[in-house]
Amino acid sequence: MIFNFGSINIDYTYRVPYFVRPGETLESGDYNIGLGGKGVNQSLAIARAKGRVSHWGRVSSLDAWVTSELESAGVGVKDVELTPEPSGHAIIQIDALGENAILLFSGANHGFTQEKMTALIAQTAPGDTILIQNECNGLDQLIPLAVSHGCKVIFNPAPMTSKVSSLPLDQCELLFFNRTEAAALLEMPVESSAADLLRRCKESLGDVEVVLTLGSEGAWYQRSSETLFQSALKVKAIDTTAAGDTFVGYFLAARQAGLKPSQCLQRATAAAALAVQKRGAASSIPMAEEVDRLMCQQEAL
Repeated sequence: MIFNFGSINIDYTYRVPYFVRPGETLESGDYNIGLGGKGVNQSLAIARAKGRVSHWGRVSSLDAWVTSELESAGVGVKDVELTPEPSGHAIIQIDALGENAILLFSGANHGFTQEKMTALIAQTAPGDTILIQNECNGLDQLIPLAVSHGCKVIFNPAPMTSKVSSLPLDQCELLFFNRTEAAALLEMPVESSAADLLRRCKESLGDVEVVLTLGSEGAWYQRSSETLFQSALKVKAIDTTAAGDTFVGYFLAARQAGLKPSQCLQRATAAAALAVQKRGAASSIPMAEEVDRLMCQQEAL
């Protein structure tokens, strides 16, 4: 089982010709409210990929509809806590090229206590997987707590902050980075090559598995002396929101099903290619059957 200690956000999405500039008032051509947050997106991606996942999160009781939406998708919700605090939320701008700029408010996502985290970990069994991102508080306590309980910790340190470098990353089993996140953590130029980033990852993190996603430039997997590359599918991106979360979720569901790393990369890449062709966050995450069809089409080429 994958237990996802993850954020739950309400997304307010605006479609704009370009990102608003300081001092400017910019008219939006479209507006949408939906479910988001890196944690929720990754739980939904795992469930839609037919993986087994239970979400650990906090959301305002005013947004209790979130639990129904997650449950209907196949995500375990018994440990989603309804709180009197405001939910986390994001204000998302999508420009004409499909890129996004996001303003994030943590809200209830930053209300986890040591007592709550201990109770959550106590439910797990040795060998279970704990998935985390960087939108909830308490990671410095949760990682060693999970490892001491015999769990495998998988970390997607997004959004990247200066605090990430102080976390016990060497205790994690697998880390997911994009180029910007990897460069920031490793204190390297963002234009560094994938080879240089992966080499520095190995020097800094030892044998921790690493997946480096590079958008249209493909994705890399590294563990010890094994390095794998998967090229990206050529598609027209409409909205890149949640594409990275889709990749993570599909990779982990494939891994849970016993697929090899090369197969996990291939499936995750196909899922992300479908996600960028749809608008929205959670709403853009494809179903397993859509990914199956795309992969069959690619094999036929």
